Parts: sequence; C-alpha cells; structure tokens
Amino acid sequence: MKLAEALQERADLNRRIQQLQQRLANNAIVQEGDSPAENPNDLLSELNSSVKNLEALITQINMTNCQTMTNGESLTSLLARRDVLKMKLSAYRDLAYNASQVGRRATRTEIKLLSTVDVKALQKQVDSMARELRQLDNTIQAANWATELI
Repeated sequence: MKLAEALQERADLNRRIQQLQQRLANNAIVQEGDSPAENPNDLLSELNSSVKNLEALITQINMTNCQTMTNGESLTSLLARRDVLKMKLSAYRDLAYNASQVGRRATRTEIKLLSTVDVKALQKQVDSMARELRQLDNTIQAANWATELI
C-alpha cells in the first residue's frame, strides 16, 4: 500500500470513529419499554476495532514518514515545515488584510488611520510564502504516492 493510500484510509477511519461516536450517543438512552435502534455493545465493539486499526495505521504512517527521504530531508521534517509555514502564512495574510483596511475620512476633523506596515511589501512576502507552500505540498504529495507504507 502506498503512503498516500494509507493517509486516505486514516481519514476514513477518523470519519468512521466520529460516526460511531454519534451513533453511540443516539443509542445511549431510550424510553422505558423501548429498545435502541442499534445495540450499543455492538457499536462499542466496532469502535474499539476501528480505534485499534487507526492506532496501527498511524504508527505505520509515522514510521514511514521518518524513514522516507526526499531531497535529503525526511517526510517528517517536510511535514513540520509545511505546518509552520501554513501558520506563518496565515498570520501574514491577516496582517496584510488588516493593514489595508485604513478607513476613509468624510471630513477633516475625523481621525485618520494609517497602516503601520508596508502592505505592498508584505503582500509580496505572502505571495512568496504561498508559492513555497504549494511547492512543498507538491513535493510531499509526490513522495506520498511514490512511497510504500512500512
């Protein structure tokens, strides 16, 4: 199985576990004399099996990420770089947006708001980071589809 397929399976298992939690909640209490639509014990058994499978799959994915090298770096390192780049890009985008929201004055007596940063230069940095993120994500995706799960 390719790493990318394992990642898809992990996402499916996470969704399945959430659905099972909801089904358990829906069948936890019934009115006296009624029976639940689904047996909670069967649902718990299915939940336990899904959680166990998810744990094993996450372990395999993490081991594979640590051992897979792309451009001299492990996938784990690339993933960490991607995560922090996303956070940084979000902060820069927010700053650029907020700094460009200088209000217009209707009269001379109103308070004038000025940007504290160079929005044009900041936007260039945002564009550069976005490009870097796209390239990094493409590298990670290519490695995911080329790598066999350990």
